[in-house]
Amino acid sequence: MMAIDAPRSLEIIVDGEVVAVDDETATLLDVLRAVGKTSVKDGCSPQGQCGCCTVLVDGQPRVSCVTPVRRVRGREITTVDGIDAADVDRWIDAFAGTGGSQCGFCTPGIICRFEGLRSKGASHDDRDAAADSLLAHMCRCTGWQPIVDAWVAFPTATGVVRSETASERAELEGGSAQSTNPDVAIGRGGFADDSAPADALVAVLDAVTGEWVVAPTRAEALRLAGKVQGRRTTAEFSPPIEMPEGDWVRTLRTSWTEPGYLETDAAWCAPGGEPISPLENGGAFGGKVDSEVGVVARRLADEHGRPVRVLFSREDVACRGPKRPPLAAGVRADGSGIVRVARTAGIADVITAVGPGVEVEEVKVAGPPTSAAIRGAGWLEMAVLLAGLRGHVGWITSPGGGSATASVSEDGSIDVRVRCGLPLDETILRSYCIGAAHMGLGLVTSESLGVDTNGVIHDLTVRSFGILRAVDTPSITVTIEPDDGPPVNGSDAVMAAVAAAAWLARGCAQDWPTG
Repeated sequence: MMAIDAPRSLEIIVDGEVVAVDDETATLLDVLRAVGKTSVKDGCSPQGQCGCCTVLVDGQPRVSCVTPVRRVRGREITTVDGIDAADVDRWIDAFAGTGGSQCGFCTPGIICRFEGLRSKGASHDDRDAAADSLLAHMCRCTGWQPIVDAWVAFPTATGVVRSETASERAELEGGSAQSTNPDVAIGRGGFADDSAPADALVAVLDAVTGEWVVAPTRAEALRLAGKVQGRRTTAEFSPPIEMPEGDWVRTLRTSWTEPGYLETDAAWCAPGGEPISPLENGGAFGGKVDSEVGVVARRLADEHGRPVRVLFSREDVACRGPKRPPLAAGVRADGSGIVRVARTAGIADVITAVGPGVEVEEVKVAGPPTSAAIRGAGWLEMAVLLAGLRGHVGWITSPGGGSATASVSEDGSIDVRVRCGLPLDETILRSYCIGAAHMGLGLVTSESLGVDTNGVIHDLTVRSFGILRAVDTPSITVTIEPDDGPPVNGSDAVMAAVAAAAWLARGCAQDWPTG
């Protein structure tokens, strides 16, 4: 009779090295992160919808957060770190040269996807093939076009030298310090969770009690917390605030929307130390300004006497993260009117700074927290309403000082002009402006978050936020107008100008999203 062997570790091959795995219930993502492959990012686990954790399994792209490690026993796993060095260097140059990577959270997975596309012999002149391959991915920063440009540029990409002031431009546009080193494209942007000590405890929120559950690993913490995959609702929800009565020339009602940043809130702290900020490489469009994870990391590290990583899931971001304040507004021909907006600290000031003739009524609305720090919150909608009164976009100036105008052609393509002082680095500025144009268009046409009248959020997946996909994004042309003034933020004005142009092109329909 054959003896029964003791249980043996499962083995996989990661970037040419054999890795033994004791926990067969773990996901491939958890295993890769545990062995130091921080280029593999977690943006929605276990939803499998953002593509940030994409790797190659025997040469074919696969989303690792929904892949049980037992299903890849003995197989070759290639992360962006294991791709041929010459090809990686060329991808770095392609993304840097086109502005295809801003924060760099999504791009390691996209590069793996593009490597899979290359293995199929796809032409680098085929932009449609590249856009189709991106259906498995999300990017919030770039507006997709620079990423597709990187696919086209790959065969001839050469070394890119960044201007000394590139980081200054990135910080102006992103709202926080951001690395512009070319290797950001392969995930080396310095994200908070990537720098945590290997022996750090992990804290996640309990799905029922809302208390923090601490465990030695993320997988164990998730099991103890009872985390389950979020869902997307099929129900329809109307904008939450009723229109004020009046003889309005233009009216606008907006829905709940999600900032949609891909790196979920994360921080870590050592006992007695200062927490690593969740804003380590990107501003999250204002969504992480008051994130609780840093404070929690410090408290838990002191309690446990060990470093602690504190992580939001995608569902936590949807439920606890601040949203753009929804509003309902009417304006008369002279610019006077009423704006009803969800009660939010500071929101009245930013609205009346753009529309001094309106009266702001802050109202209590059941729903998630709101913040005036969300990109363009309040003042963008007011600027769009005033453009609707004029019947044309004109030049829109943002609180950050930059100005922009935009138009939408009959074929849907978007033309943008921007003035924001010295460009500092035109590639980076153009990338941010294209990303802002994508965001402004989506805000008007497609983005919403399902929240019922009791304030319960029903859209908990990253795909349910309505962010425009690469295949849905029209051509965007950005012209940087000569301006010798001091450099100021330009992309916020672009977002507002494109939103205004998109709204005018759709007949100034009252409710956003217009569809």
